[in-house]
Amino acid sequence: MATTDDETATLKPEDCELGSAVWDMKRDVPGVVMGHLGGRVQLRAVSGGREWDAKELRKLTGREEMRLHLAARNEASRSGL
Repeated sequence: MATTDDETATLKPEDCELGSAVWDMKRDVPGVVMGHLGGRVQLRAVSGGREWDAKELRKLTGREEMRLHLAARNEASRSGL
């Protein structure tokens, strides 16, 4: 699969908005921005759990955003929400 500009463009931690979903390039997983601390972004898994600090971030591609939304909807339907 070819790499797109979205998959290589990094974000500065201060450019990440609270509540937005970003990709942690070091862990190679998506996360939701929960806060900023000392030049790092605090992320939490989309499904919840413990927060972690990240510095190397990028925006999600359209495909990744769609997968996250579908996964959240599927989880909600399994939970009866």
